[in-house]
Amino acid sequence: MLALATIVGPLPAAHAQAKEKRVGQKATVAHPANIDRNGVLILTRSALLALDQANKTGNYTVLRDLGSPNFQTNSAAQLGDIFANQRKQALDFSAVAVLEPQLTLLPQIEPSGMLHMAGFFPSVPLQVNFELLFEPVDRQWKIYGVSVNLTSGGPQAPDTQAGEQPKPADSAPPPDAPSIAVQPKKKAKPVKP
Repeated sequence: MLALATIVGPLPAAHAQAKEKRVGQKATVAHPANIDRNGVLILTRSALLALDQANKTGNYTVLRDLGSPNFQTNSAAQLGDIFANQRKQALDFSAVAVLEPQLTLLPQIEPSGMLHMAGFFPSVPLQVNFELLFEPVDRQWKIYGVSVNLTSGGPQAPDTQAGEQPKPADSAPPPDAPSIAVQPKKKAKPVKP
């Protein structure tokens, strides 16, 4: 199993419950984001495909430019250093262009005003797990934090050694294969009126 994680910007751990934060005397909690499925797909795919292309080319300027001003405090060179392990392993996230993500944390607005979501793209042999945080800038969601890792994408059967093959309950021989022999045609009798 291959696992890696990259976080750019202060990205909190995924959580299923809203967290409470005190601001003065007023308490605020995370609440569901008003974003449709298409919006989720656009944000998720554009962020992960930008990361995939940056890893493949070694050029992180577009990924950086897609980010919020707080994300852009990282230079393109710093982003290259942050994602160096993914680049060295030649990881391929391009499957996110066609697969449907399964969300494990539905899009929610954090008390900070940021959009937070997490999930995975189910694929075999490896699935892409992600956690994303977007900051509102000029009425657009901009990348603030990215966390990506790969894990095995399907159920794994236990390993069995060659000498330990399971044996059937009874030792009866297998049935005969069906016969495909051609039978001779019978001659049709003439019909008399």
